[in-house]
Amino acid sequence: MPSEPSSALSHAAVDRVAAALAAQGVEPRIVWFDDAVTTAQLAADALGVEVGQIANSLVFTLDDEPILVLTSGAHRVDTEWLGAELGGVIRRASKETVKAATGQVIGGVAPVGHPSRVHTIVDVQLADYPVVWAAAGHAKTVFPTTFDELVRITGGTPRAVEPHAAH
Repeated sequence: MPSEPSSALSHAAVDRVAAALAAQGVEPRIVWFDDAVTTAQLAADALGVEVGQIANSLVFTLDDEPILVLTSGAHRVDTEWLGAELGGVIRRASKETVKAATGQVIGGVAPVGHPSRVHTIVDVQLADYPVVWAAAGHAKTVFPTTFDELVRITGGTPRAVEPHAAH
């Protein structure tokens, strides 16, 4: 069950995400859940939205560089195809790499609030929805945004993340 934040609900990574959003001119409207929502389906169910509206934050390595792929919860990233499109090999990042690159842990990785800029890909299929929901630095948090806003606040590159979604 989602609830609005209160002063009693605080977490360092979530606070960094809120500060990063505010610095980009976005009012941080972070929603806290009673329980962790560690999958797109759980988050969608808790919010009462379509699973495609959930922006999964997946950290991979492209060769040795960490990259963040914000993908619609309605499908998976085709890492072999996307790696070829980006000119390298994509592998799922270790939990240590995720933490080092984002300052956050798997299950709650936000698109912003990282120690330094992370090369970001934003799934073009997220543009199909007027509102998308992204993690806010903790597995019990999300915030509403739009495709265009995600691209802007992350400095990300919009692109397909699987071949049949290519435009």
